[in-house]
Amino acid sequence: MQTTVKSSVRFEGVGLHSGAPVSMAVHAASPNHGIWFRRMDVVGVDAMVPARWDAVSPTPLCTKIENQDGIVVSTIEHIMAALAGCGINNALIELDGEEVPIMDGSSAEFVRGLLATGVRQQGADGWALRVLKTVEVHTDLGWARLEPARNLSIDFAIEFEDAAIGSQSKALNMANGTFVRELCDSRTFCRNSDVEAMYAQGLAKGGTLENAVVVDGDRILSPGGLRHADEAVRHKMLDALGDLSLAGAPILGRYTGMRAGHSMTNALLRALFADPTAYEMVDCDASINANLPGAGVTRSEIPAPH
Repeated sequence: MQTTVKSSVRFEGVGLHSGAPVSMAVHAASPNHGIWFRRMDVVGVDAMVPARWDAVSPTPLCTKIENQDGIVVSTIEHIMAALAGCGINNALIELDGEEVPIMDGSSAEFVRGLLATGVRQQGADGWALRVLKTVEVHTDLGWARLEPARNLSIDFAIEFEDAAIGSQSKALNMANGTFVRELCDSRTFCRNSDVEAMYAQGLAKGGTLENAVVVDGDRILSPGGLRHADEAVRHKMLDALGDLSLAGAPILGRYTGMRAGHSMTNALLRALFADPTAYEMVDCDASINANLPGAGVTRSEIPAPH
């Protein structure tokens, strides 16, 4: 069955890149609604923005969606990952600014809120996107691939000069709450050497050592250090789940990313949808449902707050 939240849940915070305060609420939505954002601070234009792969517009360091009237919502990847990881298909997300609040830099606070309010099954069959053949995209820096598999798995590898990150890789079957247990509390990260460059681009105005992991060579500058020894690659996998959820349905396939990012994952979805023979939409029977990311997940599986 398709799902939505049992009741509305609100989040307050600041935008990572804008630095502006923002209030956001996730509301229940009807079957077949999908995930949409509504900008409550705009008037006279279409305030509804679809969380969909073909609404993504290019921007550095985050995922931004835009409607035909030019209304944007940015840094959506962490809330999208939380919705996908909790198995929520339908929701209306209202916010009073253009950027989703960064919270602690991970999806954990979103997951806690969503599972606290609860997930409600709806009287409509669900569906999934099954990958039928391998699709791959490349840049000078890395590559990303989708290939057939029984359920969603994510393999990711990263490589940074800073010894505090270095080379990391991880592979996870995303079924049955893996996201909530293994990935949701992993925070966004950056190199201290890149901070000034981001400021110069008008980015990271809301970034602090409390909502991002900042590394400098072999040092972790953020108080308390890392939540996981491989927190950086785990966060990349979190981002990938959020970006893949813009397909509009759970994906049955294996995603592999090698030094990939938001833009590359979106390019991969565009390549997939450009080839009608590369995928099919299937009804979710009991065996498929049992292997989706949010199947059977409970609040007890959320990592303890740090």
